[in-house]
Amino acid sequence: MNTTQSKYITVYTESNPNPNSLKFVLNTMLVPEGVTFDFPDKQTAHKSVLVAELFDNFDFVQRVFVMNNFITVTKNEEISWHDIASSVKEYIKKYFEEGKMLLIPNVLKEYAAELNDENEPEINKRIKQILDEYIKPAVEGDGGAISFLSFENGLVTVQLQGACSGCPSSSMTLKSGIENLLKSMIPEVQSVVAENM
Repeated sequence: MNTTQSKYITVYTESNPNPNSLKFVLNTMLVPEGVTFDFPDKQTAHKSVLVAELFDNFDFVQRVFVMNNFITVTKNEEISWHDIASSVKEYIKKYFEEGKMLLIPNVLKEYAAELNDENEPEINKRIKQILDEYIKPAVEGDGGAISFLSFENGLVTVQLQGACSGCPSSSMTLKSGIENLLKSMIPEVQSVVAENM
């Protein structure tokens, strides 16, 4: 017998430095702690039914980011959050109250397999540890995420996701905050850049 368990879901919104992004915070974990999913366009939304529906049902949606217990939605500039936030909030609330799954099956397993690289250089591990400990909590508080991509010839390449992607203040944060911190803690680091910024 297939019965869908109804669940009481609360959703509230938090603004962040990116005026085109809004963070929708739920009273339940959506993905395991620290796991992130960034959907920069409709073509990448196939791993999540909810995200695909957000792109399909709200033509102003330009990007969706999922982490921990929140979903950050980035809209186009032509429309005001004042006019649309409650519609998106209600849609997300109803979706999860109906007991629907966020991700299609096996997506989390694929994600875990990508992360487990035993041959990773020690300096990469140190950079990741500093990002995890000092940078990620602040970035997550603003509805975004930062992930390490590579370290080569003194250059650290990171990826900014969620509200941080396209945020007017992200380039300043990258240079004056993240780069200065990494350079002071790891002498080999000379510069930090963000991919697709």
